[in-house]
Amino acid sequence: MASLKSKRQTSPDLKPAIATMGKRQLISLVSDLYWLSQENQAFLHARLRLGDNILGPYKNAIEVCMYPDVYKNKPVQISKAKKAISNYSKAVGDPRGEAELMTFFVECGNSFTVEFGDIDETFYDALNRMYRRAIDRVLTLPKEERGEFQSRLKAIMTSSSNIGWGYHDALCDDYREAFPEDE
Repeated sequence: MASLKSKRQTSPDLKPAIATMGKRQLISLVSDLYWLSQENQAFLHARLRLGDNILGPYKNAIEVCMYPDVYKNKPVQISKAKKAISNYSKAVGDPRGEAELMTFFVECGNSFTVEFGDIDETFYDALNRMYRRAIDRVLTLPKEERGEFQSRLKAIMTSSSNIGWGYHDALCDDYREAFPEDE
């Protein structure tokens, strides 16, 4: 009896197929992909640097996931917010934009817990990890671009002083290690 399962298609299978396409076919394919989803649109806008607000769709996705509308019973969705950052990184690979999105992720999550109260250990662990990633990314930027992010990272740390789960302590440790001159 023959198997009904087909061979799984992979990226290496895709590249030769695309290579056989003509210019018009490629334009048509990209256009079709563009209209298929908002995620594809954001990716192409970022990759091709179209529009004035390339970070906008990614920030919107992060905000919806990390500061959801609790009055409409929307849950926090950490993995979707992290995926928005990952998608931006794949589209552009811009360290400043990545630092912006990572910092914004923590700002949204921190603001959410400051306003609505204690969440859980998993939530705070995710915020701590992203805070550390944001710091690491900021430290790769030229010194003249770090100040704005350093101020925002400090504001996150300061505003978290009444939050438990070791969250505030971890933020303080990470901040002081990264910016020892700001004591």
